Amino acid sequence: MPERILIDTDPGIDDAMAILLALASPEVQVEGLTVVFGNSGDVNLLARNALAILELVGRGDIPVAVGSSHPLVRAYHGRGSIVHGDNGLGNVELPPPTTLPVAQNAAHFIIDTCLANPGEITLVTLGPLTNIALALRIRPDLPRFVRRLVMMGGAISAPGNVSPVAEANVHNDPEAARLVFNAGWEITMAGLDVTMQVHMDDEYLGGLRDIGNQTGRLVWEITRFYVAAYHSFGYANMVVHDSCALMAIIRPEFFTSKFVYVDVETSGELTRGQTIGDWRRQYRHEPQTHVLTGVDDIAFKQLYYERIATLP
Repeated sequence: MPERILIDTDPGIDDAMAILLALASPEVQVEGLTVVFGNSGDVNLLARNALAILELVGRGDIPVAVGSSHPLVRAYHGRGSIVHGDNGLGNVELPPPTTLPVAQNAAHFIIDTCLANPGEITLVTLGPLTNIALALRIRPDLPRFVRRLVMMGGAISAPGNVSPVAEANVHNDPEAARLVFNAGWEITMAGLDVTMQVHMDDEYLGGLRDIGNQTGRLVWEITRFYVAAYHSFGYANMVVHDSCALMAIIRPEFFTSKFVYVDVETSGELTRGQTIGDWRRQYRHEPQTHVLTGVDDIAFKQLYYERIATLP
């Protein structure tokens, strides 16, 4: 049976790539998308991206719920447009979606979906953890009803990407992240420790374009902006973040991991948003997070190619 997943996302370029991977993979069944700020501060724009991506591959039946437009306690000062363009998708315009988000907000959609299917839903988070934190504020017992949480976010041993120590999704709402890490569920963390090991160059991306379907062409088109951004940061190729969280469900054997207690710094002047792994159990807490540390990037990219080729 496929693993039933609910994807919480801020649909930018790498989110779109991850959503497409999920839709193409029989190992998972996408029950819905919930949308949070992150790659843009305009959550309604991001919701339109989510709807447009689903419709592009004939999955307009999957519900989309709109969530938080700002962090729990701070103003949003993200710079997602530098990496994702003004519309979140590298300034590539998709056909306007014909469907609308559901009336329910994301936090209540998450709660209702999980409580109606106890122990069957895996939460997959690709953006700031605000929607999940809001759901926990309403139902602190939510982890009892969730199979597990798989997240793209954080950095334990790797340098940060928005500060020397912090990864963007956690940094955008560290208070929410701290609440989520300490909620009492099993977590798999695809942070920068592993995502920075998966690179796609133009030869590979050109191969996706040349598959001959509209999905492969879309990945090529939206990554033109993304690749240019990584070049400006001094990287030879783009790095694949969000798809790592999905691939960790689809092919866990591609990854290595370490089990450790993880917490989040919320008040440090220089370290806000840092994810801290307590390798020596100095905090006296039991481990709760499988931190992904390594990946077979060749097998990863081969399977990604194969799956994209199955879409329209």
